[in-house]
Amino acid sequence: MPNEYLPIGLSLKKKPCLIVGGGNVALRKVETMLEYDSQLTIIAPKLEDKIEYYAERKLINIEKREYIVGEASKYGIVIAASDDAEVNKTVANDCNKAGVPINVVDSPSLCDFIFPATILRDCLAISILSDGKAPFLSGHLRMILEDIFPQHWSKIAKQATEFRKKVHKRWKGNPQEKANCFERFINSDWKKLLKDLSDKELDSELDKMLEY
Repeated sequence: MPNEYLPIGLSLKKKPCLIVGGGNVALRKVETMLEYDSQLTIIAPKLEDKIEYYAERKLINIEKREYIVGEASKYGIVIAASDDAEVNKTVANDCNKAGVPINVVDSPSLCDFIFPATILRDCLAISILSDGKAPFLSGHLRMILEDIFPQHWSKIAKQATEFRKKVHKRWKGNPQEKANCFERFINSDWKKLLKDLSDKELDSELDKMLEY
């Protein structure tokens, strides 16, 4: 039987996002979305203090009121995280009518998309989906991946971003040399490089990888 959910990388940059709900569950979704470049609005009559904290720092928009039927259609992505199941159903119905992707917490049957278990290392995202059928398994594997990809992978990912720019500039139109450069980067002892070299010395090492 084919799986239901397609794992994709979806840009949120030009999509206004809505979370309906202001409790602890909504807070967890807010903190997940803040990891990404999103325009986030929260609608709920009551909000956790930390949600208001994020709003005070201009990280999110909040509207302290009840959800108005139909307003979900104005957004690109919606998360229904209210403590009231009927509110969540209303939001889901509005999204379905408007063709807006909806996630309803703890209600897979109402979801167009679900959140994978993910670890982030700068631009590197490593996610696991169980197609919504065994999220406890995804969560367990996420903990294993935390050990496989410790925090220094954030620095590696950042260096990889800059190195790719240098490679494309230096070897424009030469796919074989690009491939050689990327192979040298991948095969380097990054744990040792990050430990032993200063930022300036690391830049010099990357320049060497461009040439031999």
